[in-house]
Amino acid sequence: MAMAVDRLNLEGLRYVQAVAETGSFSAAARTYGVTQPALSNGIARLEERLGDKLFERSPRGVTQTSFGARILPLIERALAALDAVGAEARRLTEPGEQKIRMGVSPLIGPHLVARAFSMVQSLPVPRDLVLREANMQELRECLLAGQLDIILIPAVAAMPRFEHRVIDVEPVVVVSPDTAEATPVEITEAGKEQFILVPDTCGLTTFTTQLFQAHEMSLNTYPGEAASYRVLEDWTKLGLGSALVPRSKLTSPDVCHRPLHDQGREVQISFEAVWSAGSPLGPELLRLADSLVATRRQGHS
Repeated sequence: MAMAVDRLNLEGLRYVQAVAETGSFSAAARTYGVTQPALSNGIARLEERLGDKLFERSPRGVTQTSFGARILPLIERALAALDAVGAEARRLTEPGEQKIRMGVSPLIGPHLVARAFSMVQSLPVPRDLVLREANMQELRECLLAGQLDIILIPAVAAMPRFEHRVIDVEPVVVVSPDTAEATPVEITEAGKEQFILVPDTCGLTTFTTQLFQAHEMSLNTYPGEAASYRVLEDWTKLGLGSALVPRSKLTSPDVCHRPLHDQGREVQISFEAVWSAGSPLGPELLRLADSLVATRRQGHS
């Protein structure tokens, strides 16, 4: 029976591409901000349309079938062509666009936003910076949909097929009840405390979880959940637990806190700029990201 190519689902094609790039259904789902069952179902429907399986899953991971190895390069070329159509259409219909639409995570400090604003004004063609603060999933979705040109987010999750630059790093501190001195605390000692977390939308909880997993330590968490960084501080004062935050997110430098160390070195969280390589603003976004990297190095020299 002939297959109706026009019925191929674009979302399913992109899911397949993400699995091929990450080698993991769970990593691909995180990339697109969807649940793993939703991604798996989208790929299954596409495989049904195509007539055979694209991937085999085993305890050792995900591998391409012989059918998938033949089809996946065609999917890559088809998606590249579609992205090129969108980029060229935007270039032709918005030739006089004088703005850069930037999304920022709530975890991004005001100093980094100020630097971005200054760098945009210093581009060869000065542009207006239109800022949008949102959670990680929304920022990723808007970037994928072309509603944002570039996003500044904590570097805690992969986004395949996008350009990346680490533009800033910041020390992480521990806010604890009854902290008398601001002496550094080793992560092995901090791990004995109970931590209050915020909803996993801005990237901080993901960072905290990954940090403890990397050290093969269990994360002891308070059963409740704070809504903001200020609430984190308030709850630590009540003795409900401790909190990990980037230093810039302290509501005041006077808040009692301890630098977090790993074998004597500061534990830091990294922030990155992410944008589409096919964007009509690609060269300017690259220049912007490189400028942010350069000013970070100057500030740390």
